[in-house]
Amino acid sequence: MRGYEFLRKARRLRRSKIAIRVTPARHTLERSCSVWTAADKVAAMAPHTTPAVDPTPVGDISVEDLITRAADLKGELVAFAQSPRFARRLDALLIDAADRHGYLDESTAIRTIDHFALQYRLSDGRTVVERFVAQRRPQLSDDEQAMMLGWRDVVEGCFEVRQFDGDAVELHNLLDDLTYRVYSNMGRKPFTKLRKGMFVIGRIVPVHPATDAWLVSGHFVTFPKSARHQIAQTAVREITARPELLRRNPALLRRAGEVQAEHRADFVAQVGSDLVVLPPEEAQETLREHYRRLRQKAVADLDGKAAKHAATRRPTPEEMGRLPDELLEADDIALIYDESEGLNYYRDFGHLDALFADPALARARTNLAQLREYLHDDSVSPLAIRRLVQRHPDGADPVFRALLRKPGFSWSRDGERLLRRHKKAFFDREPMPSVSIIGERLAALLRTG
Repeated sequence: MRGYEFLRKARRLRRSKIAIRVTPARHTLERSCSVWTAADKVAAMAPHTTPAVDPTPVGDISVEDLITRAADLKGELVAFAQSPRFARRLDALLIDAADRHGYLDESTAIRTIDHFALQYRLSDGRTVVERFVAQRRPQLSDDEQAMMLGWRDVVEGCFEVRQFDGDAVELHNLLDDLTYRVYSNMGRKPFTKLRKGMFVIGRIVPVHPATDAWLVSGHFVTFPKSARHQIAQTAVREITARPELLRRNPALLRRAGEVQAEHRADFVAQVGSDLVVLPPEEAQETLREHYRRLRQKAVADLDGKAAKHAATRRPTPEEMGRLPDELLEADDIALIYDESEGLNYYRDFGHLDALFADPALARARTNLAQLREYLHDDSVSPLAIRRLVQRHPDGADPVFRALLRKPGFSWSRDGERLLRRHKKAFFDREPMPSVSIIGERLAALLRTG
């Protein structure tokens, strides 16, 4: 069963010791499988699939010619990514992708190298493929450059095989509920063992931004029809952990935002605010009560077996609301349910709240240590610091002047620039709901499991 877990292993997420962003798709999926997938009041969960269409040529260049050229250029790109100049960075990623015994199978290695070549950000902010396009000699044509830079738009998915059309296979992605016409730069051969109804897990990229055709990127792992329930569970885990996988489906993304707004309103009604600072055990019970309320609301909309199943299905509200052990050891925890970023937990937020409320506490350097950690940890969203400033605007300038040792610092003038310097990753990506919604086909597979 290890194969079903490879997407999660290949894209291991670093968990900050300070903050955790919650992706409450667990309770959202509970509703998705029941309420949101059936005649919902806004019809949000009708099958949001994009039908495959004939691939569009680019000027005088056919899709077939682009695919042939893509094979050569992908080989050059992989060799460039594995060159000595990037060895230290790539080796670190490969080591991280290995299992706890240090074993790295070929499929995971290929996937890791592919991600490094197309998506990994180097120290100058560029990707490896961007650097390759800029440095390659002789210079690539405009269409070749557009093609290679288009490969940054990777779609990772759990795909169901729909049908075949010449050298292409039509794949339905269970994650974003869209359909893709996919080719291989090795021709029809890699698809010969696929049959309608089978599943594949892997990565695809656009042949060219101006076409509707897609290319296999890296390695595909195939599964029989009989693995449908395991594949569906894998898809649920991926969507739960990474709501950004919905980004290509505007309907699902819009519905995710609507559901997040509903859940945030429930949270505010429960605790009286979208931000609350509590002792760890009390924070944990507050979360569990939040999930109980959501489940009760979902069950109330159902009848018969559906209601019974929804009321007893795992994970339970107690499991969903359990905080990690490292947070239970904190002095306090802030629960922030932001309109854009969703539900987040912040360790020892109360200490910083006291600091901003009384900037005189900044005279003790130890009181600034935690703020420095919040600022320098690039996995912690700017949200926490922005909320501190909003709560205590008069404390921002004196606290940051003490932290930075810059007497002329002004939050209104310098604050956003400071956050952008230390939190670049958050500014480089579009804000996404932390709630996930599943599509009709995935819901059907879960029901038949």
